Amino acid sequence: MFYDEVKVSFSAGKGGDGCFSFRRAKYEPKGGPDGGNGGRGGDVFIIGDENVADLTTFHFKPGWKARNGEPGRGSNQYGAQGEAIELKLPVGTVVFDRETDRVVAEVTEHGERVLLLEGGEGGKGNTVFKSSTNQAPREFTLGKSGASGDYRLVIKTIADVGLIGFPNAGKSTLLNMVTNAHPRTAAYPFTTLFPTVGVLEFPDDYERITVADIPGLVEGASANRGLGHRFLKHIERCKVLLVMVDMEGTDDREPIADLRVLQNELTLYKASLSRKPVLVAANKMDEPKALENLKVFKKKCKHPLYPISCVSDEGFDDLKSALLETVLKVRAKES
Repeated sequence: MFYDEVKVSFSAGKGGDGCFSFRRAKYEPKGGPDGGNGGRGGDVFIIGDENVADLTTFHFKPGWKARNGEPGRGSNQYGAQGEAIELKLPVGTVVFDRETDRVVAEVTEHGERVLLLEGGEGGKGNTVFKSSTNQAPREFTLGKSGASGDYRLVIKTIADVGLIGFPNAGKSTLLNMVTNAHPRTAAYPFTTLFPTVGVLEFPDDYERITVADIPGLVEGASANRGLGHRFLKHIERCKVLLVMVDMEGTDDREPIADLRVLQNELTLYKASLSRKPVLVAANKMDEPKALENLKVFKKKCKHPLYPISCVSDEGFDDLKSALLETVLKVRAKES
């Protein structure tokens, strides 16, 4: 099971209490105050880790708490600081406050470390309150509670290219052939049940781009039909959209109608998706009806079009070059 959204509760550690103590020694019957301060509670950090695939760990263990600080002790000994916890999340994870639904943090790069919750301050021992007018202070303070919160963790896949299309359009096969990813492929719908990210290498240009295979969309996905919102969110951060269309028209489908439905679902889900660069891969050009359908499709398609075949490798070089060029243009604008 792929967990890309979970509900969790995190708590930072409580600060240790300050100590109330007076020095007692054989020849010092009136020894002064020597109560130490309590240690600070542990913090809660989130860290982006590209080696973490999903949120399974947090599904089975939704509650996490950092250690409390130790209390102060006599002889002016300070309590030890509570150990912080570092929670490793998949790169692209967004942390929402469950009460306000506001984004409170996110990790977008490998190794990025974000302080989510601060530990409570340690209490003060009675030594702190000693003064010229108060030689035997009896005051001390308790440690403060650490911050806590209830959150919703959501993975929004970060990739240069989002590969979208109807089920069985050939997305997983394409990703399998041009990248280092090996998603499952089979001759039935919804073979892909979770996003798979592969790396497309360009050795001659010393470049690489990432391509995410998004599980097949259907009409009504924006209204949560099929896999719906669960996977549409993975497209939000992609720089370029590669729409894959079955040019054979399997099951009496019309390729141009499929393209329009997919674009409409993206726009209904989030209008900003319609402003992303779009390339269209006309797949299954090895099939009998593909060439005839392509002639009609070309007249109505407004996006750059690349006929390909995952059986014969036809058109792969042109498509890969176009993807690299488009991604580099977007990167240049963002920098």
